[in-house]
Amino acid sequence: MTSLPLPRPHFIDPLIALAAVAPALLDQVTTDTSRQAWTALAVHSVVAAGGLLVRRRLPLTGFAVMLTTLAVVEIWCAAHEVQLGNLAVLPLAFSLYAVGAYCSLPRALAGVCGGTILVCLGVMVNHATATTDWRGGSDVFATVAPVPVACALGIVVQSHRLTLEAVRARAADAQREHALLAERAAAAERVRIARDMHDVVAHSLTLLVVHAETMRARSADLPPWASRQVDALAAAGRQATVEMRELLGVLRNGTPPERAPLSPAPSFAELPELVRSARQAGNPVRLEVHGDPATLPKPVQLMCYRIVQETLANARRHAPGAAVTIGATVAGSAVRVAVHSEPSPYDVVPVPGAGTGLEGMRERVTALGGEFTAGGTEDGGFLVTASVPPAQDTGRTW
Repeated sequence: MTSLPLPRPHFIDPLIALAAVAPALLDQVTTDTSRQAWTALAVHSVVAAGGLLVRRRLPLTGFAVMLTTLAVVEIWCAAHEVQLGNLAVLPLAFSLYAVGAYCSLPRALAGVCGGTILVCLGVMVNHATATTDWRGGSDVFATVAPVPVACALGIVVQSHRLTLEAVRARAADAQREHALLAERAAAAERVRIARDMHDVVAHSLTLLVVHAETMRARSADLPPWASRQVDALAAAGRQATVEMRELLGVLRNGTPPERAPLSPAPSFAELPELVRSARQAGNPVRLEVHGDPATLPKPVQLMCYRIVQETLANARRHAPGAAVTIGATVAGSAVRVAVHSEPSPYDVVPVPGAGTGLEGMRERVTALGGEFTAGGTEDGGFLVTASVPPAQDTGRTW
């Protein structure tokens, strides 16, 4: 994970400008304290400070203006026999550092060459305007010769910065590529799961519905209770097929193998129909509701439906024929659901389970900020409870 550069404080640039100009002012005290010398140095210092303040946005322009001003001031001082301290060239070093750090290499080298030419022209003008004692020569070049080193340092810093930016860019590209590959792998896995479900589960469900329809066609040979069971079996098989196709559509990113009509998410109002289906399957079920379920938010109603659906399915699987009592207490947006399954009246061979159904119910309840419990009872049955507090207690906005 790459880190972003920290923002530069606003007072840094003025401090740098002050640090570049102040030594020349201090050096002037021991060099020349005449009024003309101080005036010339003040003009140069103001221009140098302004150039350093804009060195990031206009590095070459700031350097050119600063060097031109210094050359003019030095020529004027020599013509009037006024001397500036050698540290007056210090702001040029700061400016040349900015040229190397913020300009491309060709532009930086062009700036150094241009500055060298300007210094040579200044020396020529100085020789034409000043007396013999105030003409500059090798001493001028010796003073300004170390200044281009600052430009070289700036180029090195810029190269290092560009290298870090390139590394960050490559790391970001690698991270995006990794995320894309992971997304593609997940999509491929979803398609594989959907294909396997369609090949295995869909075939089994279709075979179940076919057998149920075959038995329905021979309903005249069956007792009335068996006919009702066959009807419920066929309806449950068709409903499971439709829901499985919708699930396959989700796994295949919205492209189901067959366009089955999508149905809305079930609500609390559909619990009576779920209870009737369980009764037809052979489990006596009693539903008791206290309060107004219509006041419950949609996610809570869906949670209640799925809890009852899963517990009734578990009762049919592990305790066929057992009586089931469903109690629901509603108070505003809060609800408590308790499903108690009694022991089966028949001799049942235990069917091992993976516990994924209970874990799924627990996840549904805790996702809404509620509490979930499940376990055996003293009479040999099984009790599942789920409670969701009011919305303001969970911090959610339904």
